[in-house]
Order: sequence, then C-alpha cells, then structure tokens
Amino acid sequence: MNHIVLYEPEIPQNTGNIMRTCVATGTKLHLIQPLGFSLDSARLKRSGVNYIDQLDYQVYENFAAFQQANPGVYYYFTRYGRKPHTAFDYRNEINENLYFIFGKESTGIPKEILQKDLEHCMRIPMTDKVRALNVSNSCAIVIYEVLRQQNYRGLLLEEPGDAAHKGADYLER
Repeated sequence: MNHIVLYEPEIPQNTGNIMRTCVATGTKLHLIQPLGFSLDSARLKRSGVNYIDQLDYQVYENFAAFQQANPGVYYYFTRYGRKPHTAFDYRNEINENLYFIFGKESTGIPKEILQKDLEHCMRIPMTDKVRALNVSNSCAIVIYEVLRQQNYRGLLLEEPGDAAHKGADYLER
C-alpha cells in the first residue's frame, strides 16, 4: 500500500489539498504532530471539499510513534536529496508498505531524520530559481509517479457512469 506522510504540516490549505489527492488515489495519509492548524479548521475543510469523510488517515504524537506503528520502506523528500523521485522502482510487487515523507513547509524534514537514511532521500528536479515546490504539488507529482509505475492499480481509467459522474462516453454524446 502507498502512504503519504506529512511531518508537522503548517498550512491547512496544503493539507486539505493533499487529503483530496489521497482520497483520489487510494493513499493513506499520516499526520505527525504538532500540526499548524486544527483538523476541524474551515480552511482545511474548504481545501479538502467534501472528500475528507472518505479519507483514510491517522495522526501521531511524534515521528518515533509513527515509525513504531508503521513498518515498511520510507522515502524522504528534501531539496538536499541527490536522486530524482523517478530514480526508484515503486512497482512494489511484494506488497510492502511504501511511505513518502514530506516535511513541514517552513523547514522540511529535520536533518537528524534524513541522515539516518540518505539512500532514500530524494528531490523533485527543478531549476535554481526556487528552493522547493509547494508540498501539495509535490505530493501529487510523487504519488502519481508511484501509481504510474504500479499501472494505476486500483484506480479507474475511465469516468464511471453513475449518478455522480457523466460516464466514459460523455464526450461522444
């Protein structure tokens, strides 16, 4: 299973957008405290729209509590990583839990955590004109690369034809 982990997220709109991405991709979300907002924040709910009730998520007191509860392979996203996010094989044919860890908006993931697993520290390639992409955008880029490598396992490749959707043949009608 794929997991997105937010280390001490600070901005509710970013977390709300990530929540929506997690629902859309069938990805579990892990939130490591302290959070820079309340989970019942109006800004968070606006960003997540009405999908939050369908979200599979868990909140942890700290990173150690998260690690203790979640065995698997950890991938860390940092502007100091030396490998692009596309350098790894995420096909996950042995059904291992894959955790994609993103740091807080202001300072990222602490160096002490990153130094323990330099092999899995990576960055999304970009120019030298910005330090980092928005964390919500980064999560979407990464999880869709993972899912692409997994042949979009568990996701619909066509619009369903039910009461909430227009159907795969919408453009032809």
